[in-house]
Amino acid sequence: MAPVSPPKIVLRVDDLSGDAIRALITRHLSGMHENSPPESVHALGVDALKQPGVTFWSAWVGEEIAGCGALKRLDATRGEGRGEIKSMRVADGFLGKGVGRAVLEHIIAEAGRMGLSSLWLETGTAEAFRPAIGLYSSAGFQRCGPFEGYADDPFSLFMTRKL
Repeated sequence: MAPVSPPKIVLRVDDLSGDAIRALITRHLSGMHENSPPESVHALGVDALKQPGVTFWSAWVGEEIAGCGALKRLDATRGEGRGEIKSMRVADGFLGKGVGRAVLEHIIAEAGRMGLSSLWLETGTAEAFRPAIGLYSSAGFQRCGPFEGYADDPFSLFMTRKL
């Protein structure tokens, strides 16, 4: 039997107006609340993802939403700027199929094109976050302390990577 090739993943800037992406963001937020106490959930809702300084991408396989991710600029200075990865999520039906890696690689490449010098992120520490932590580690992110107003929290793990 011939090996199965990974799905063709298309990423595009998204205005968050479609039903499919709104449902994925709702699923993302509910998953965060299922695995962390409310005060430790830092995921952004649709309105916050539409704020200036945030670029949001959706990932598609054919006509199906497969995942999403966002990049929030933390600094305005080109070449000295930092960015924060927000709202990374893979649709349940696409887990383990390379969508998360595709979204992460796209965000890293776009941050480089924007002239950012580093990327930062906050993720959870519960067992449900282990795949995400593994993905970020495999892409060169290293653990660090809280940044940009976050507080030290046993339910949060902070990571960064130079570009």
